[in-house]
Amino acid sequence: MMKLDDFICAYRDDFAFAFDNRIILNWYPRRIVERSHPGMRVLELGIGHGYTCQRFSEHFESYTVIDASAAIIGRFREQYPGSRANLVEAYFEEFDTDERFDAIVMGFVLEHVDDPAAILRQYRRFLAPSGRCFVAVPNAESLHRRFGQAAGFLDDLFALGEGDLALGHQRLYSVASLTVEMEASGYRVVSREGIFLKPLTTGQLTSLNLSPEILEGMCRVGVEYPELSAALLFEAVSADQTP
Repeated sequence: MMKLDDFICAYRDDFAFAFDNRIILNWYPRRIVERSHPGMRVLELGIGHGYTCQRFSEHFESYTVIDASAAIIGRFREQYPGSRANLVEAYFEEFDTDERFDAIVMGFVLEHVDDPAAILRQYRRFLAPSGRCFVAVPNAESLHRRFGQAAGFLDDLFALGEGDLALGHQRLYSVASLTVEMEASGYRVVSREGIFLKPLTTGQLTSLNLSPEILEGMCRVGVEYPELSAALLFEAVSADQTP
């Protein structure tokens, strides 16, 4: 297992790709909340930047989040001292519980772990009979990466970039590859959507000083174009769940 604290610098506000993080990590939890109700029992894997944890802890009455980094847990508690989140310090691979959840959120987790299929299979056991799993991952085939390849700046769409390596990413996904991985792990995907239709590099976008309304529009349009968006959000149920 990787040493999570080695990547904590990439979770600060001065990180080179913090612009993307603020947009993506504030957008997709809104989409999950819109499909959920406060009484749901929710389990999330990873605190990350804390955006989703604070939003979910405010919305859901029963909300648990797992993270193996004591430093990240400590930082979250300092930033949000009043948070109602139940924080569990554990590696994803070692977590176990008798509780069953109405929703399990894996937001930008699968690109980090050594064996994503094993994680998917393990946590499928923790879903309630009608439970749903939400998975968000970076998209290798996003519009800005496609432009970069067409311009001759990127040989392989699935090659990890500087930001990926700084964050500890081990892989990128596409609509097709994430679908295959989830179905092979015992899930049935019920919806696929994009997160942030990003046409240019981070540096180019920040230089344009775009308004919040335009950035919101890029997220709204991206919902319908997962194959072109910067990231993917899938909703799935256990394959043995009755349609």
